Amino acid sequence: MREFTFRDRAGNVVTAPQIDAPLAKIDRRLNPALTRAASIAQDRAHARSKSRCWRYVKTALMAAGAISSYPKTAYAKQAGDELVRDYGFKKLPIRDPYAAPVGAVIVYGSRRAAGHVEIRTRTGFVSDFENKKPSKRPLIGVYAKA
Repeated sequence: MREFTFRDRAGNVVTAPQIDAPLAKIDRRLNPALTRAASIAQDRAHARSKSRCWRYVKTALMAAGAISSYPKTAYAKQAGDELVRDYGFKKLPIRDPYAAPVGAVIVYGSRRAAGHVEIRTRTGFVSDFENKKPSKRPLIGVYAKA
């Protein structure tokens, strides 16, 4: 990790870790409905989690026209399999959520819990709430539709 070095008012040299979280790119090869879904999800997001991430992502995808019917899976960690099987999504060869294009659906696992799912936005990640950083849960996959 790179460090940013500067002098404070007293003249002391201070270093701080440099945060490298670039803005997401819009991939023109992907379905434009995914970018609309990211925008819709941002508009509907809360300040804090409501523990309804998959429900909010489903409704954003439906409202944007990215999917034709309401997904039936109950758990967020099952989202990727259903999107691939029933809605024409593909799993992208991306292991870093920051590298995901705008509108990509990012699915995270969990041993006992339901997992987590979010949509990549230009400035961060959104599900039932908006965050600048991705989830710390183990990444299952990044999914998008052409």
